[in-house]
Amino acid sequence: MWGEDRGTRMGSEPVVIDGGDRSCVRLLLELRGRLADLEPGTVVHLIASDPAAPIDLPAWCHLTGHAYLGPVPSASPAGAPTYGLRVAERPRATEPGSPWRPAARG
Repeated sequence: MWGEDRGTRMGSEPVVIDGGDRSCVRLLLELRGRLADLEPGTVVHLIASDPAAPIDLPAWCHLTGHAYLGPVPSASPAGAPTYGLRVAERPRATEPGSPWRPAARG
């Protein structure tokens, strides 16, 4: 499933999430759920080898309100690409099955 988590509070070690080789669609679906369990301000280092990740992650963060922090030194023993983001206080919701679409307002 997901990799190890380390730290959960702002100012502590970042939470490391290993997304492995998941496609960005699946990665964003799982990431959305994981971020919902973290405190606002938590820094996350996401390990993601999907070649679309450097494009999709900043766009998704912009859509949801999370702060994209850019590439960070690899948190993976294998040196896989790693990206930083900060959990928003009030992230904007996305469609349940489509993390790249804003949720319909009711």
